[in-house]
Amino acid sequence: MNVFVDGARVRARPGQTVAGLLLSRGQVSWRSTRRGGRPRGVFCGIGVCFDCLVVVNGVADVRACQRVLEDGDEVRTQRGAELPS
Repeated sequence: MNVFVDGARVRARPGQTVAGLLLSRGQVSWRSTRRGGRPRGVFCGIGVCFDCLVVVNGVADVRACQRVLEDGDEVRTQRGAELPS
């Protein structure tokens, strides 16, 4: 199945999470903190720490470790806190 990560088309496996896909591509950080711009990625891997936030299909603050990809999903790295549009 095909998804888009920061505008680039990427092949994903059925049942794969956003974090799983990003890590399989060697990307260990995909968010930066609001203060200081420190890089963040998966920390706990079970949805508790909220360090792995991404934007999926325009919805901000999605936990990458919990979100299973669907064909055509658009994933965007998140910089700091994002407000709903």
